Amino acid sequence: MSAVVSAAPEGFWHRTLRRFTRSPDAVVAGVVLLILLALAILAPWVAPQDPYDLTQLSVMNSRLPPMSRGADGVLYLLGSDQQGREMLSVMLYGLRVSLFVSFTSVGIGLAIGIVLGLLAGFNGGLLDAAIMRVVDVQLGIPAILLAIIILAVLGQGIDKTIVAITLTQYAYFTRTVRGAVLVERQRDYVLAAQGLDIGPVRILFRHILPNCLPPVIVVATLHTGGAIALEATLSFLGLGVPVTQPSLGMVIANGFQYLMSGRYWISFFPGVLLMVLVIAINLIGDRLRDILNPRLQA
Repeated sequence: MSAVVSAAPEGFWHRTLRRFTRSPDAVVAGVVLLILLALAILAPWVAPQDPYDLTQLSVMNSRLPPMSRGADGVLYLLGSDQQGREMLSVMLYGLRVSLFVSFTSVGIGLAIGIVLGLLAGFNGGLLDAAIMRVVDVQLGIPAILLAIIILAVLGQGIDKTIVAITLTQYAYFTRTVRGAVLVERQRDYVLAAQGLDIGPVRILFRHILPNCLPPVIVVATLHTGGAIALEATLSFLGLGVPVTQPSLGMVIANGFQYLMSGRYWISFFPGVLLMVLVIAINLIGDRLRDILNPRLQA
């Protein structure tokens, strides 16, 4: 009698990766995002110039057009800004700041949202009502307006920008987690765990939370692009990161006054980089939404 060999069940992450790679657009977006992340992390070693080192800057090299050579004979591939900084270097360093602020804000907001959503959805009652009323009020205020109000109170700085963006993001995660918990807490495995007198903390984090992660991952990915755009908007308005640590939004703002004078490259190239970054993240989020939505799974 021949032995029947059954295939091992496919894991969640392996199945998600397999379905993700079926979309050429998502694969290209993933590759682009990985390249941009690598360039941002390795900026001190990849960038042709350190834009924060005053000894490397010269006013003789200010506002040079792309593919020009400066007074020192160095090629400025994407031109230079009004301070004589090489644009490619400025963009890479600005990309570091934008990604750090946005990813940190979404990460902290996600952690806060998961805890509040679990508490609200599992306990219900007055705690659920109190948390969700605060969330509803916050979601009724435009994110950009709320962030401006927070920064007007706290002031300018990277840490304060992270706080402002976090406070505009956590409400989305709280509502998503709460909705998932309301569905999961009625399932048989939760009722069985409660019947075995397992503690609520273990039920929440060991049993319910893993089953709530798919929609949370999708929301977090989509809102990462929104957080990057929000940070760029705040920095463009002069309310976000300080001048000494400019993000892509501030770099775009620095060249805005020169657009009508023909020196387009100071704002154009950082704007293109910001656009590519946000589009790549949104394409990845859209693909994850299609994969992790049970109604769309094949």
